[in-house]
Amino acid sequence: MPKLLAITGSPSVHSRTAVVVDQVLRRLSHSGYEIAHLAVRELPAADLLSARRGEPEIRRAVEAVAEADGLVIATPIYKASYTGLLKAFLDLLPQDGLAGKTVLPIATGGSLAHVLTVDYALRPVLSALGARHVTAGRFVLDSSVERGEGPDRLRPEAELDLYQAVDEFADALRIAPAGALTTAH
Repeated sequence: MPKLLAITGSPSVHSRTAVVVDQVLRRLSHSGYEIAHLAVRELPAADLLSARRGEPEIRRAVEAVAEADGLVIATPIYKASYTGLLKAFLDLLPQDGLAGKTVLPIATGGSLAHVLTVDYALRPVLSALGARHVTAGRFVLDSSVERGEGPDRLRPEAELDLYQAVDEFADALRIAPAGALTTAH
């Protein structure tokens, strides 16, 4: 069974980015993938910022990336870029840490002025880490995440757009070269 790992780079406990990733994982869970979620903010800060790769929680997080066939990398946009928290984690990965992997980049933010951040800030880093295929990412406006008395959810039009990206990601995983999803990473 292919393994998927979602990595969220939001420092917020009540993150809109996490709401979006929950929708993504819910959609993918119906396709038979083994799914896990890594919230980088839950890693020990001192170990993360000091790049202590040998510390148990950091080591397990890096190993989870290595073992995944596909990754969903999600971040809020701050100051026209992905978060420093996500950057600190990506810096822990080996230079080829995403080799052979299919990646779906997702960003959330308060303004459409940041819609290209996925392509101009995040995609180059994912490619530099050796990702086999970075699918068309999505930018979700913060205003598309509805908060209320019930569980947080996406507005229907944002959900449909997100699901299109998720389905394209799942298709890319299915057409991976022979052995790409079963070879040890």
